[in-house]
Amino acid sequence: QVHLVESGGGLVEAGGSLRLSCAASGSTSSAIRLGWYRQAPGKERELVASIGRGGVKNYAATVLGRFTVSRDVAMTAVYLQMDSLKPEDTAVYYCNADIVASGAFLRVWGQGTQVTVSS
Repeated sequence: QVHLVESGGGLVEAGGSLRLSCAASGSTSSAIRLGWYRQAPGKERELVASIGRGGVKNYAATVLGRFTVSRDVAMTAVYLQMDSLKPEDTAVYYCNADIVASGAFLRVWGQGTQVTVSS
C-alpha cells in the first residue's frame, strides 16, 4: 500500500505563487504515475498535472504554462509549483498515486490541502 501526505497549501493573492509537496511512503516501487487533482466547491475532481515513472508530464489546459509538476527519482515525492495563480485556481488539491501491483490497478489519494487565491 502507498500512503500520501500533502503540504504547502494556503491563502495567496492573485498573481502569487505556491508550492505543494506530497510525500509518498509504502510500496512506492509499484507506482507508475504521481499527480495532482483538484476539486472546487460544487465541481467534480479534475486532473491538474501528472508525471509518469518515465518522466512524461501531463497538464490540464487551464494550468499549462503556469504550473509545473516534478518528482524525485525514487517516486517518493511529487511537487506542484503554481505560479500566476488565479481566483479560479481555488480548490482542495489532492495528491494521487497510480499503482500497479499483482496485475491490479489502484489509485491512491492524499487527504487534500486547501489552496485559496484571493482577487
